[in-house]
Amino acid sequence: MSAYAYFVQDERSRQNPNAQVVFTEFSKACAEKWRHMNDANKRPYNDKSASDKIRYDREMSGYVPPKGEHGKGGKGKGRRRAKKDPDAPKRNLSAFFLFSRDERAAIKQVHPDWGVGQIAQQLAKMWKTVTGAQRAKYDQEAARDKERYMAAMAQFKASKPKMSKKQRKESSSSSSSDDSSSDDSSSDSDSDEE
Repeated sequence: MSAYAYFVQDERSRQNPNAQVVFTEFSKACAEKWRHMNDANKRPYNDKSASDKIRYDREMSGYVPPKGEHGKGGKGKGRRRAKKDPDAPKRNLSAFFLFSRDERAAIKQVHPDWGVGQIAQQLAKMWKTVTGAQRAKYDQEAARDKERYMAAMAQFKASKPKMSKKQRKESSSSSSSDDSSSDDSSSDSDSDEE
């Protein structure tokens, strides 16, 4: 813990434990008080912080994170996503994206100065007010597009030779150190679905 954190903890313990504390006022008062304290008054808090750092370093010296976790305290990027095959079929579009494709040009014509974010917000507002008949049209189109994607993906997977885990690992390590392969072929399609 930092010296300032020990100071704030000490200030809180000096107050009536049953008293209501408005956090913003309390933290501003602590910050102001800490800012005007001289080094002699800050010394006990700095000492506590230094001894806590020594304790932390001693406890963490033998720490080995569990498998699957990276870096200090398990913080890290985690498992990398497998790279998408450029030959894979394009994902299917949702009903909202199909609606957006049809309506984007009209919004852009009325508001040529709008950016992508503003156009997307307007499309979302419009989508919420779409009638049932219009929505059904886009839902049907989305269902057809999903069927197209599923069929194309099945054909794509059938045309790809099956590789064992060992072969995938070898091919990924031989290409470049940045590439990462997945553990099984189903995760390839899972990573595409986001």
